[in-house]
Amino acid sequence: MLQQQINLSTDLKQLRDEGYEIEVNGGHLIVHHIPYVNSSKEIKFGKLISTLSMNNNITIKPETHVIGFMGEYPCNKDGTIITAIQHANPNQQICDGIVSNFSFSNKPVNGYDNYYQKVTRYAQIISAPARSLDPSVTPQTFKVIEDLKEESVFHYIDTNASRANISMLNLKFKEQRIGIIGLGGTGSYVLDFVAKTPVDEILLFDSDNFLQHNAFRAPGAPSLEELNNKPSKVDYFASIYSRMRRGIKAISEKVTEDNIDMLAGLSYVFICIDSNSARSMIISTLTKYGVTFIDAGLGVNIAEENLVGTLRVTVGSKSKNDHIPLRIGSEAIDDNEYSNNIQIADLNAMNALMAVIKWKKMCGFYQDLKEEHHSTFTINTAQLINEDYTA
Repeated sequence: MLQQQINLSTDLKQLRDEGYEIEVNGGHLIVHHIPYVNSSKEIKFGKLISTLSMNNNITIKPETHVIGFMGEYPCNKDGTIITAIQHANPNQQICDGIVSNFSFSNKPVNGYDNYYQKVTRYAQIISAPARSLDPSVTPQTFKVIEDLKEESVFHYIDTNASRANISMLNLKFKEQRIGIIGLGGTGSYVLDFVAKTPVDEILLFDSDNFLQHNAFRAPGAPSLEELNNKPSKVDYFASIYSRMRRGIKAISEKVTEDNIDMLAGLSYVFICIDSNSARSMIISTLTKYGVTFIDAGLGVNIAEENLVGTLRVTVGSKSKNDHIPLRIGSEAIDDNEYSNNIQIADLNAMNALMAVIKWKKMCGFYQDLKEEHHSTFTINTAQLINEDYTA
């Protein structure tokens, strides 16, 4: 993947062809073997680290002129630091084995046009003192970095994570297998958010077709031709998100007692269905399996000329599930206007956000100080209540 990626971009290819030891890792360009002088006047070798700006897996003009560096602070040949490029000391882990100890700033009037210009300029500034002490040292070793990385689930590099410096945090989602039961309004938004994380696999469960009313409470905008084809919901959404990533499995079935064993061994399961009896059976079985589930639900009713209601997210985990009977009913409710109201995509999205944020907190991506297992948001009062904390 690395060499193919480099070949697509003329600036990266030029760096490699001229002998620079370059690597693409986690949305970053890493340039190895950069000679520099430390404060003890010794010649050392560090690494330049730059975020990558890309479109269609091809580099574009760098968004920032700032670059990171792994190593001691580069100095002049007399051991004094090179102050002209001094910027910050982040000591931030970028990816496995790579830490940006310092960041440097050297900005041309119009910025750098490409990564060849950016890398060679910083390499020249940092390496000049070392080369004045020993003319034989060079960053151009013509050594090719072997690509030992595992294949990414994404078809293109997640440059958003590298821009935000959260590539290492995203590793918390690796090797997870996620189930989403119900691809209606809320479940489809859950998929939209989960698909943009590097989980290994996403299993989609729904037996319904994607029809016209679904288009008004789901992400995206289907064409009239797509609606006329009446695809199954799981196939419709799998086809969309498979453009971005691998690992999406469409299962056009309801989850029943006959097939629920497919949920055994999953990391997390999102339950986004409106049948209390089916929900009760699924929750009972997942509890026996020891699989953490996140149940999302909303109840909306007409009050005079307005809609009122509550959004709910309830979690069951190995550490806490005694609250479930009090929070999630097992009997059908007949007075909910939700099934007749198709224009509440905002509530579906918010309910999905509540569920996904809770999942990310449980994964350690977001900090979780309360470890609540039940949350409700009341629409007309904008009141968010968290309850059922881990003891």
